[in-house]
Amino acid sequence: MAKADIPKEIFRWQTVLSPSRAWFRLLNVQFLTISACSLFGDSGPLLGAIRWDAWHKPRTNVEHGILGGASAAVMASLGPKAYQYRLPFFAQITGENTARVDGYTPEIMGREIDYAKAGGLGYWAFLLYEEGTGMSEGLETYLLHPRRAEMPFCVIVPVSLFRSPKEFAERMQRLVGYARDPAYLRQADGRLPIFLYHLKQSHVDTWGGPDRTRRLFDLLRGAVRRATGVDINLVVLERSAKEGAKLAKQIGANGISSYATPGGVQTASPFAALDACAEKFWNQCLATECDVVPLCMAGWDRRPRIEHPVPWNENQKPGEGMERHYAMPTPEELAAHLRKGFDFVATNRARCPGQLVLTYAWNEHDEGGFLCPTLRSDGGADTSRLEAISKMVHSYRMASSNHGLPVR
Repeated sequence: MAKADIPKEIFRWQTVLSPSRAWFRLLNVQFLTISACSLFGDSGPLLGAIRWDAWHKPRTNVEHGILGGASAAVMASLGPKAYQYRLPFFAQITGENTARVDGYTPEIMGREIDYAKAGGLGYWAFLLYEEGTGMSEGLETYLLHPRRAEMPFCVIVPVSLFRSPKEFAERMQRLVGYARDPAYLRQADGRLPIFLYHLKQSHVDTWGGPDRTRRLFDLLRGAVRRATGVDINLVVLERSAKEGAKLAKQIGANGISSYATPGGVQTASPFAALDACAEKFWNQCLATECDVVPLCMAGWDRRPRIEHPVPWNENQKPGEGMERHYAMPTPEELAAHLRKGFDFVATNRARCPGQLVLTYAWNEHDEGGFLCPTLRSDGGADTSRLEAISKMVHSYRMASSNHGLPVR
């Protein structure tokens, strides 16, 4: 985006989002003083968020162990009045303890893109599911959106999607296709990030050991390079930094991170404890020989799922473990936490060559990890988290631009 295009973009965001909110008046000044490229990551850390798109149209079949699919389960979890404040902005409250979503539409995806951009995000990381299922509706809607390149994407690949070594070469073509998309994220060093999820030692063992498993991922690396002309940055997501580093070494991955780092919370705890847990994980990753993508936590409070367990959490008994959660962060606490992720990347630039910061999550509303605006009681969108993050990102960029280094 050229500088000359910025005012037009700002006015469009104001119209779509909330023209009366002070943060958009602030953004008018911010965007006129620096380029969009410098704001969204070309000159420093790039903030992204995981997408877990359970907010799809109700299915007519059983998916994820429930008729209607995952959206039916999360609506049961967030339907009670006590949790309706977490509903995404496009949900509808249908009763005292009921709510619904009607799935993703181009209009909803366009608003999400605008919210994410205005909030300082630079990319989304979509958790993949089988194509054509409800959980792929969000990604499929995004890929058809004419403005998708305004919010680049990358993918999180559950290893189970490859199925087996015999099917690996065929199944990986889906990833090669995504890598060809002009909207696929190119990180600061030019590579294309691909995150691996739920990789276990048992996969490596049953796939023939480290050497054979590495050759499979070398196939993927080579195919993407031939299709795009650039290499991939393969990152293993694992809650244990030590285990993640071991698996990364075995398969030839470049780096490590995690999908979430809730720690072993046993009782109601302040957000500061979750902040500390995440930072501890970053340093544990740094103690390995792998590159690092710091994982920030937007929250962790599974009480909706504990009261109304979802089918895929088979061991969860209703009401068991309600005390195990962290307090929701204030917008300012959340922004300060993300700022620590930026500082970590800047301080450890050699170990964070992609300059990526990943966040749990954009839309894990029922587990408490969300940046996506929520539904206000008046039917509007609560953008307070993104407002605070936008201010943080702008402050960080301006400090970096003026002094060459991030300053507090």
